[in-house]
Order: sequence, then C-alpha cells, then structure tokens
Amino acid sequence: MSAPKVTVQQVMTHRFVALDGIATVAEGVRQLREAGADALIINKRDSHDEYGLVLLSDIGKQVVARDRAADRVNLYEVMTKPVVSVSPQMDIRYCARLFERFSINQAPVEEAGAIVGLVSYRDLVLKGLE
Repeated sequence: MSAPKVTVQQVMTHRFVALDGIATVAEGVRQLREAGADALIINKRDSHDEYGLVLLSDIGKQVVARDRAADRVNLYEVMTKPVVSVSPQMDIRYCARLFERFSINQAPVEEAGAIVGLVSYRDLVLKGLE
C-alpha cells in the first residue's frame, strides 16, 4: 500500500520577507529578524521579470566572509535569480528530487504568478514524514 500524497502546500512555510532588490543587506537582515524568517524573496521589477532569492547562507558567504559592509551592499548583488520555484500542489517526493537534481536546499512556492510560501528540505523532512 502506498503512502498518502503529501503536497508542498501542506509543509511549506509562510515565513519569508519580500523586498525590492535595491534594498540593502542590512535592511533585509533587519526585516528577517523582525519576521523570524530565513529567506528574502526579491520582488519582480515588472511583469516580465523573475523573482530573486536571498538566503542567510548567501549573506554569510558574500557579505560576512568577504568583510563587506551590509549597509553598502544591495540585495540584488547577492541574490540568486532566476530561482527554481515549485507548485503548492507538487508531491513532496518530487520536490525533494528537484532539490537534489538542481543542488538547492529551498525554493519559493509560486501560484498564479505570486509567491505564496517557501519550502526547504527541513520542511519536507520534519513536516512531510509524520
């Protein structure tokens, strides 16, 4: 008998902050602290643009490790863009395979052109394997 299907929507988090890429890393970190979030979604500049993503590890590698001033670095300088996004209806097993194939640890959840959440290996394992 197969296990019941668990979808990304059932395990994703809504703890992310959306900002424009022109904001500084210092502003982004401040907003992350206030929201208790781990990732920044960088808004599209227009309808033909793509979303960006800034993870704490990006800030650690590209700002802290290089001794750059967080108030002088814009988010667009450290973001990943375009990002691989997933559907809220995707089975978590396929999401995990996608993460493995593209060597990523988390992805925005996109529905009807808008970011509705964020999913990570942590969510897939801790919430998906109950």
